[in-house]
Amino acid sequence: MERIVLATGNKGKIKEFERALAHRHIDCVPVKELCDAPEPDETGTTFMENALLKARYYSEQTGFPCLADDSGLVVDALDGAPGVYSARYAGDHGDDTANNDKLIAALQGIENRSAHYLCALALVYPDGQSVTAEGRCDGLIQDEPKGEHGFGYDPYFFVPQFGKTMAELDVDAKETISHRGKALEELMQQL
Repeated sequence: MERIVLATGNKGKIKEFERALAHRHIDCVPVKELCDAPEPDETGTTFMENALLKARYYSEQTGFPCLADDSGLVVDALDGAPGVYSARYAGDHGDDTANNDKLIAALQGIENRSAHYLCALALVYPDGQSVTAEGRCDGLIQDEPKGEHGFGYDPYFFVPQFGKTMAELDVDAKETISHRGKALEELMQQL
């Protein structure tokens, strides 16, 4: 069984990665279980730049292959915002309530609610080799949250093909259409 380090402390992402990689005989270890190095600054201007930055950093810190993602919500009417700032859109990193409140306020009076989730994955080995992949999931932003599953913007992200928000989908349905699931599938095909 291959072991890779997950360059995230986000419990939702850790669960998604563990579930997706378990049947591929890959043991996922959250980075905080191996080292207490400070998080690197996400200075990239794209999701992929940030994913590569984190994967390289934590692979160097741990000596193991490291999988990092940078993902977020891209809203057409907001010129791509929140984009690479999705987790800290309202200021504090990971404050889902504040991020969602700011998003809904910014969209008031705007008809075009098209948006997509984008995920950039980077797997970096200790020798510096890397494999990258991207995935995308299209949807619409709605004003009222629905659903108990997922995290982040999921309760507001409506998926037309299912007629539900991402937070209303069960884990299996979400895995088949999610940006992270698609990126993981592409990554695994490359491996």
